Formats: sequence, C-alpha cells, structure tokens
Amino acid sequence: MTQQYLVGEASVLLAQLESSGTDPVVARELARLRHEAETGPVSRLGSVALRALELTDELCRDSLRRGDVPAFLRQCVCGADLREFCVCARLLTDT
Repeated sequence: MTQQYLVGEASVLLAQLESSGTDPVVARELARLRHEAETGPVSRLGSVALRALELTDELCRDSLRRGDVPAFLRQCVCGADLREFCVCARLLTDT
C-alpha cells in the first residue's frame, strides 16, 4: 500500500467514525486525530488508529448506556472497518 493510500483511507475512516457519534468531546478528539493522520508522518498512523479504536469503544459504551441502538450499530461498523484496515495495513502490533 502506498503512503498516500494509507493516509487517505485512515482519514475517511476517522471522518466516518467522527460523524457516527453524539459526544462532542469525542468528536473533537476524532477530528484532531484525523488532522494528525492527514498532516503527520505516516509512522504515527498506528498510534492514531489505536487511539481512534479506544474512542470507538467509548462511543459504543455511551450509546449502549443511552439505549441508542442505531448509533451503536453505526459505531460498531465504523470500528470494525477501522480495525480491519489497521490489520491489513499492519498498523497495529497486537494482531
């Protein structure tokens, strides 16, 4: 995979995750991570993705607490897509 593809795909997945949530604090953090993915060195994508996956867990737990099933489902799909991308791109070391 080219570096531009990695950055572009990470950006798209983070934007989808950002729009799936209802917590404005988490949305801001995801926007910051997306900006970091787009402007930072490619070597940082793994840590950006790991933090995004942690935030996905937070979003999902929050949606479950509120009983918001549609949001939970969107967040699960976004999180699964992000995790699959990270595994395929070898961005995570715990796979």
